[in-house]
Amino acid sequence: MLRIIALAALLAGSLTLGACGFADSRAPVPEFMRMKEAEQQPPEPPPDVKRVVREQIEFVFLNTSYPREVHVASPHREVRGPGWTACVRAQLTSATGSSLGAQTYVVTITGGKVVDRRRAEADDICGSESYEPI
Repeated sequence: MLRIIALAALLAGSLTLGACGFADSRAPVPEFMRMKEAEQQPPEPPPDVKRVVREQIEFVFLNTSYPREVHVASPHREVRGPGWTACVRAQLTSATGSSLGAQTYVVTITGGKVVDRRRAEADDICGSESYEPI
């Protein structure tokens, strides 16, 4: 019987001490026992989309598509991340040499670099954007 009581006390004590490790920053425990709040990095300023696309055009369009008349729209803050998105439009050529016409892509820019690109879809806002040549 004494052994069961000792084990119960030991278990209760270890649970109590173990719970201290999980106290968040707003828990009603002394300051030194609280977890530190994660420092959020300040949002990055809007990128110079013209410069980024001009310098990294090979990441936006294939070299064999011979992009010309490249235009960019103003950047918007990325909804699911820390970066920015912008619409890029250019006249492209197919692999067979025929004209594809104006094609629009959405590029994601983080830290001044193009990190992703995809073809613009109907639900993107690229159709209503105003574009400027690079």
